[in-house]
Order: sequence, then structure tokens, then C-alpha cells
Amino acid sequence: MELFDRTPEQLGFVPRGRSTNRLPVPPPADLGVGEEDAPVQRRREFMTTSTGATVALVLGLEETPVSGRLALSDVDRINGKIGRLAAHFTSVGGGGLYPVATAYLARLRRTADGCTYGPRVEQALNSAISDLCSSAGWAALDAGEPGQARLMYADALQSAILAGDRRGQARAWSNLAMQARVDGRLRESLRINRAALESRQARQDPLIAALLHARLAIGHARAKDRPAAARSILAAERAYDRADRAVPPPWLRFLDGAELAGLAAIAHQALGRLPDAETATAQALELLAPSMRRSRAFYSVQLAELQVAQGHLDRAAGTVADIDTGALSSQRITERLAVVHRTLATT
Repeated sequence: MELFDRTPEQLGFVPRGRSTNRLPVPPPADLGVGEEDAPVQRRREFMTTSTGATVALVLGLEETPVSGRLALSDVDRINGKIGRLAAHFTSVGGGGLYPVATAYLARLRRTADGCTYGPRVEQALNSAISDLCSSAGWAALDAGEPGQARLMYADALQSAILAGDRRGQARAWSNLAMQARVDGRLRESLRINRAALESRQARQDPLIAALLHARLAIGHARAKDRPAAARSILAAERAYDRADRAVPPPWLRFLDGAELAGLAAIAHQALGRLPDAETATAQALELLAPSMRRSRAFYSVQLAELQVAQGHLDRAAGTVADIDTGALSSQRITERLAVVHRTLATT
């Protein structure tokens, strides 16, 4: 339903208890697929192709022009496809979507080189490319490609600068700071994060400021600076409270009360405050929307890790038993879950 924007009936499914005798008889195979049967054909394609291929098919990524005159309406359609890709990342994880994102990025590079357009369209296209690079970076992490993620974030920053897109620049700086922290370069991560917070976009957009402060709190916690971590957590909460409730851009829709609680939990865990981290993680899981399946799996694994670390093995076993990774495409999450399973099996 999410992929095709159709009801189950329009996709050819029959509700339970309803007889199939009243349904139209499909035409013979040699007659081809008619207009009414196209959704059924699309459902069959969905069932027999990979997640990445299915998303590419549904979004019509090959429809983006690579020659001719490009208009703002074309860039609007490109942004729509990128936004839907970002929504799929939060739903199923980015591992299977990483090849789709990089293939679409290559196509947009061809669009930029092969089409003609004016200054406004050029600016909008660079902004879209920056957006896709940042999303592709997150997908690379889920695919187990941290080196590629780092390159994607750098490309995102470059395209955002070319576009004069301050929000895109703030996003790219935030991702680069996070990646530096993941790579163990804590001082560099803190410097990047502070610089991003001093940008005009962070000062003007409380939601971006909330994300930057929350990630800065994790950096301070990893550096064992408890007072600075506490100040950053409080700053993130205050910034989030100041944010208006207008619909944010697709890439930022993951940031809500649940995500802030989850990020605070990571900071508490880095400081060794495991009970506080467990409480905050449980709060994140309670607040998560049903559509945030990747985040639910991520924080459920985090909760199990915290329970194991505190010796609560029975609770951890119950937590992992409820984790559903069947439809999830994230090597990053499944590897952590495997470690928890091994620990429980050998303890």
C-alpha cells in the first residue's frame, strides 16, 4: 500500500471472508494486461523482485530526463521521488535501497550534464542532488559501507554549497559530524558539530538545531564530558519545543519526541548511565509511530544491549524475541542483533 499508493483491493487482494466468485474473471493470458488488471500485474512484479528493484520500478526513476530542457516542474518531480525514497529508508532500512539511491544519483548527474536549464533550475537541481547524497549516505551505513557514506556526505555538502541551500549544508555537516564520531574521530566530530550549530540555518530552524544538539550530546558523552552532554541534551529538548509543527522536509520527519529520547539514551549509555539509558530507550519505543519500523528495530536492539549489560538476561531475551527484522534491510542493525543473540546463548 505504501509503495503503490493503492488500497489492497486495488492491488488485487481479496478481503477475508469474501467469496472470489463475484470477482471479474481475468482475461486469457494472450490478451495482455488491461487497464483494470494493471494493479494486479504490478503486485505480481512486487512479489517477484527485490526491494530495491521494486522501489525503483514504483517510483519510476528511469523517467527522469537526461536530455532536453529541464524545468522547475521536472525538479519538483525529482524531489518527490527523493522524498519517497527517504520514507522507504525509515520504513525498511537502507541496505537494499543503497544501490537504488546510487543509481538514481548517477542518473541525476547525467541530467545535470545533459540537460539545459536556467539558474533557478540549476540551483534547485543541486539542492535535490545534495538531498539524495545525504540519504544515500545513510543507506550506505545500513549496507555496511561506512567509507561510501563518508564520500556521500562530502558530496552532499558540495552540492548544497553550489545550490546555496543552507538547510542542505546543515544536514550534510550534521551527517559528517556523526560519521566522524562513528569513525572514532571525536574531536573532529565535536568541531564539525559546533560549526554547524553556529550556522544561520541552525539558528533559524529549531528542528535542525534540536538534531545538532542531540548529536553533539552523544559526542560529548563519548568524550566523557558529562556537564557538556547534559547541557546539549537540554538544549536539544528546548530547541524541539520551539519548533513549529509545520510538516518538515521528508528527510527530517524522523526527528520527533521518540528520536530525541533515543538519541538521549545513546548519550546516557556512553556515559555509563545504563538505567537512564534503558528508561530513555523504552520511552523512545513507546513514542515511535508504527511506520518507523527501522527505528523500532534499532532501538529495540539498543534496549536489549542495555538489558544484557545490566545482567537482565531474561528481559533481554524477551526484547529480542519481539524484534521483527524480516522486512528490514540493515546490516548495521542485524549485526548488532546477532551479537545479542550470541551473548544470550553463551551466558
